[in-house]
Amino acid sequence: MKTTHRAIRSALTALSALILLATAAEALQSTQMVGAPERGPDEGGGPYDRLIIRGATVIDGTGAPPIGPMDIIIEGNRIVDVVGVGVPHRPIDEDRRPGLTIDGNPDAIVHEIDATGMYVLPGFVDLHLHTGGVPKAPEAEYTYKLWMSHGITTGRGVGFGPYDWTIEEKGRSAANEIVAPRMWAYPFTGSGGEGWDLRVDTPENARAWVRYVKETGGDGLKLGAHRPEIMEALLDEARSLGMGSTAHLNQMGVAQMNAIDAARLGLGTVTHFYGLFESLYKDHDVQPWPPEMNYNDEQHRFGQVPRQWNLIHERGSPEWNAFLEELLSYDVTLDPTMTAYQASWDVDDQMYAPWHETYTLPTLWDFYEANREDHGSYYFDWTTWEEVAWRDFLEVWHDLLNDYKNMGGRVTASSDAGYIYNLMGFSTIQEMELLQHAGFHPLEVIRAATMHAAETLFKPTGRPIEFGVVRAGLLADLVIVDENPIRNLKVLYGTGARRLNDETGEVETVGGILYTIKDGIVYDAKQLLADVAEMVEEQKRARTTATDNGNQDD
Repeated sequence: MKTTHRAIRSALTALSALILLATAAEALQSTQMVGAPERGPDEGGGPYDRLIIRGATVIDGTGAPPIGPMDIIIEGNRIVDVVGVGVPHRPIDEDRRPGLTIDGNPDAIVHEIDATGMYVLPGFVDLHLHTGGVPKAPEAEYTYKLWMSHGITTGRGVGFGPYDWTIEEKGRSAANEIVAPRMWAYPFTGSGGEGWDLRVDTPENARAWVRYVKETGGDGLKLGAHRPEIMEALLDEARSLGMGSTAHLNQMGVAQMNAIDAARLGLGTVTHFYGLFESLYKDHDVQPWPPEMNYNDEQHRFGQVPRQWNLIHERGSPEWNAFLEELLSYDVTLDPTMTAYQASWDVDDQMYAPWHETYTLPTLWDFYEANREDHGSYYFDWTTWEEVAWRDFLEVWHDLLNDYKNMGGRVTASSDAGYIYNLMGFSTIQEMELLQHAGFHPLEVIRAATMHAAETLFKPTGRPIEFGVVRAGLLADLVIVDENPIRNLKVLYGTGARRLNDETGEVETVGGILYTIKDGIVYDAKQLLADVAEMVEEQKRARTTATDNGNQDD
């Protein structure tokens, strides 16, 4: 008898119920998310007393052009110098090269990476992450290694998972006890761990929740489109405590709290597109929903969203410009996560992306497929009409993001993966490609994924950035790739880019990140991806065994 997604889900639900009866809510949370195992002795080298990356071309993340050859010197977990060692197409100037020894420390552990012909970038910062959990991706190791193999060294979880679990994993990552990006915890409004039981339904409770998040190790807030007095209390308290904020201004609340409303109250980041178009309506105050609209029917929810594209003031109009200029005056970050919706304008293309077969867990694939229970699996009867509406919407969305960037606004590259055929790690690179589609130069794209994302995190704290740029004094969070990402962002995918070799006449795969360096620890990115592939194979083998045993029972 075939083991189905629903049968597996039912079994997991039954198991969770039994555990809940035995050991209460704490045990239930533990069944939903398995923390990463301790970092093994062969997982990452360093940090070293001195690490020198030799002869690289550096893309520093600020928008400056590539420069090389450069030697990058790292001591412990910080960059101490970036040194020019010559000019292209000429031998390295050995007199300018930093040495292997450290004065006063003859026993120093020194390591070199020959990066001749390679490119070094800052580690990527993704501001919209979720780890997974039952039934999608129960083991955090799977998701962490997908992120790290794609150069993501810092992530903002909105949220990563259950609150207490997130704070514990955040600490383990900070101590490099696990293979994982740095974790900035932005829990969703009202969520909390043991000891938190208030509803955020009054300004007083809103302020109490913000203080609770701060006291328990959270970094900021993930908000919805709350009614004005609640939103004001949340943002005011967060600002007073040096905490960040991001908001999904959802359709159930956007009529009373759109992007400009929230920005005026102090919101730091608008994530997705919600609230942006609603701030620019021309002849409407709310979206003109069809009579059959039901928000809980997700094809309604996602199928109606793009039909705002022609309801707003035109690009370049006084209203369009005034809106963007006001957002800029409040220094709001736009964090679009376009990749989260990529299947909406071409479901088949996203469904058959080249990485799914090797790197997508069967349980995650089950979650993706159209059904009415799983969030984002809304292709109940997805037609060309929906895809055309989304393509029209995307064009306007691209214009809005590009114009805001050109005004000096901060736009970032984030993913919101784990839904809608959108795979962790790979989706962050997809988002970078979509920004180039929107009109960003690749150097602007990389800045969005590095320095601008870091600035978004650090601005509320009042501290200067500690990562996001290849610069002396900053943390050693870096990406090394053997192809030029300015020429082709596709070389950042774990699956690389396909290219015809004119010498052999064969199509070959090039690229894929070679090393991800976090906190001065050097990880083999391709090995991390191989570990993910093995986890996928293990789950496939387990399913085959279960199916075979079921058939024998019959």
